[in-house]
Amino acid sequence: MNRLARIQQARIVPVIRKADEANILCITEALVDGGIKAIEITAETPKAAELISKASEQVQGRALIGAGTVLDSQTAKHMIEAGADFIVAPTLNVETIQLSNRYGVPCIPGVFTPTEIQTALDAGAQMVKLFPAGILGPDYIKNVHGPLPQASIMATGGIHLDNMMDYFKKGAEVVGIGSQLVKPEALKTEADYSALQSLAMSYVQKTERINEKLAAHL
Repeated sequence: MNRLARIQQARIVPVIRKADEANILCITEALVDGGIKAIEITAETPKAAELISKASEQVQGRALIGAGTVLDSQTAKHMIEAGADFIVAPTLNVETIQLSNRYGVPCIPGVFTPTEIQTALDAGAQMVKLFPAGILGPDYIKNVHGPLPQASIMATGGIHLDNMMDYFKKGAEVVGIGSQLVKPEALKTEADYSALQSLAMSYVQKTERINEKLAAHL
């Protein structure tokens, strides 16, 4: 199974913003123990490349570790060299897509309009990130899939445990979950990480029925 297929199967991508060397491994381990299979560490985080490298070594293939908030191709290359399994951006940059494809790494650019979605697909993106999804709502995905049924969509921004299924039902293949799942600054004790693991498990369990329905139609 290639990395894009693994992301699609994972369904949930926690977005870790502003973690540090003191907590990244505990966060990663708690998420993976909770059943998470793909994790995004944002590139504007200090020492992001080092954190990605450490997290990748920690999970040992149990989950994909990607780089998020990648704004240009130079940053994408730096993160890929550090071991990023996929690249996610809040914006659309064709050079970043092309660079990632050159290295065989999935790039998920940020889009907001049908024109941006088509531009991303034409540039070689196999999945796009609808952002901020919370502004547009789940029905927007259904409407976009009318003229663009081929678009594989990750919805990110304003998504949480209570509204996540609405996005899946309307056609999102993957959702990115930020502070609703991971708040690095609030994680300090063993009990905090245990709670994070339990919360991750709640998200994963909610998505299991989606994968089961898909498997039944294969």
